[in-house]
Amino acid sequence: MRSAAWYAGDDRNSYIHRAWMRRGVPGDSFDGKPQIAIANTASDLTPCNAHLNEVADSVRQGIWEAGGVPLNLPVVSLGETNVRPTAMLWRNMAAMATEEMLRANPVDGVVLLGGCDKTIPSLLMAVASVDLPAVVVPGGPMLTGTFRGTPLGCGTDVWRLSEEVRAGTLTREAFLESESSMIRSRGHCNTMGTASTMGLLAEALGTTLPGVAGTPAADSRLLAHAQETGRQVVEMVRADRRPSQVLTEGSFRNAIVALAAIGGSTNAVVHLLAIAGRLGIPLTLEDFDRIGGDVPLLVDLQPAGRFLMEDLHRAGGLHAVLGQVVDLLDPDAVTVTGRPLVASLGDASIWDPSVIRTRGEPLLPNAGIAVLRGNLAPNGAIIKPAAASAHLLAHRGRAVVFDSVEDLHARIDDPDLDVDADSVLVLRGCGPKGYPGMPEVANLPLPRKLLRAGVRDMVRICDGRMSGTAYGTVVLHVAPEAAAGGPLARIRTGDVVTLDVAARRLDVEVSESDLATREPAPEMAAALARPRRGWERLYVDTVTGADTGADLDFLVGASGNEVARESH
Repeated sequence: MRSAAWYAGDDRNSYIHRAWMRRGVPGDSFDGKPQIAIANTASDLTPCNAHLNEVADSVRQGIWEAGGVPLNLPVVSLGETNVRPTAMLWRNMAAMATEEMLRANPVDGVVLLGGCDKTIPSLLMAVASVDLPAVVVPGGPMLTGTFRGTPLGCGTDVWRLSEEVRAGTLTREAFLESESSMIRSRGHCNTMGTASTMGLLAEALGTTLPGVAGTPAADSRLLAHAQETGRQVVEMVRADRRPSQVLTEGSFRNAIVALAAIGGSTNAVVHLLAIAGRLGIPLTLEDFDRIGGDVPLLVDLQPAGRFLMEDLHRAGGLHAVLGQVVDLLDPDAVTVTGRPLVASLGDASIWDPSVIRTRGEPLLPNAGIAVLRGNLAPNGAIIKPAAASAHLLAHRGRAVVFDSVEDLHARIDDPDLDVDADSVLVLRGCGPKGYPGMPEVANLPLPRKLLRAGVRDMVRICDGRMSGTAYGTVVLHVAPEAAAGGPLARIRTGDVVTLDVAARRLDVEVSESDLATREPAPEMAAALARPRRGWERLYVDTVTGADTGADLDFLVGASGNEVARESH
């Protein structure tokens, strides 16, 4: 056991390590028993993860049962709804802090408890770098709430209802009344947002027990899965089964296939790139298009469809989906059990074909994330066709440019704004460096005067991200970002922009020479010149582009789990 480097022996140092840990644990706890950390992102300020302390209790029971010693390890928790300016600013910090604490402490394995958007990605980044046996328990989606007899999709219906208020078709009083119905139970968003997506992809990657992801947070079976996970991690330690053996190129292939089939969040792209970067796996934007481009959309779930996560679970869950595309999965990629993912699918059945479609009758035949390139996005940009309007996937329009989120909010509802339904809304200064942190603002609100005229979608372009619960014809993650000198910094209102998703192109109709000689918008330089210290300064100075995962350049790769020096 790795922990023997702390506890074995009869010298002064081992005495100190054991003595201070003898606080009610059985006397034989240090006699070669696996020491298992429970990396717990429970926090009252991360409301979607607040129930994870109860989940941790069930994990503890399983660890004790299997002959291990459970150790609660609170780690950085990021709540998407509360953290300003954006939770993404601290994803890498959460990953780094978790990695360092796992390496620094006498632990042999770890159970990862996450739910809200950034928590599972940060935990997987951490264990990919420290390479200790690890298994994920996703906290699960909340149950479906209803308002006036209609199911509410977390996030998705916030965007929809708020736009109806701005359009004048819903009163503000009714909008605020729906607030008490939105969150029915513990758990994360019940749409196919980033939290649901990353929970399901954790299983597609092989990092959960098969059949766990997507279990609603309020379902008692989640606690049973948690207890079983506690037993599993002890077995993994004894078998020395590590993330570097589970997270392979084949695992990422399976995740990309799953991402397309479930209609998952665009944020999964930047998270999967970052996790792969910690492992040295050469995952690129093109892999998402190459592997996922022809995968059919099988799950009819908001924001790309009608239903919610509770429906997906009762209809057969992720296994029923993957069973329809099993021929596209890597047959050798294993899970934390040591067996191939495909072996766990068995004869997975679809119990409600209105929620999970068969391969022969998909919602869309080609549903993967589309990767765009062109003179506006030399390093790439992405769009989610499943959440876009089909008539806008090939579009040509005049740009209306906003230099910041504040500029957008100040002018978007100006009745004198020179904009029409064919215009292309462009928001810049929202990339990793420019904001900083790459916020979920790419699904720009539409101008009020157009909403009142009946317009409900427009082409929008941004170097930031959008919520996985959002929808619309939104081009996002444009790279290089404007603040890093990308062409988006030099586009002007009135320039003609062309989007051609079928051809995978995003261009502005300006000659290369003219575009190159234009001065970037002065707001870009001003944003980077803001006084900074602490984490924000470190982040801006070292963060990579969205096209490579927006990790910090010095965190790419792994350091393992060896600690040579003793502190006493």
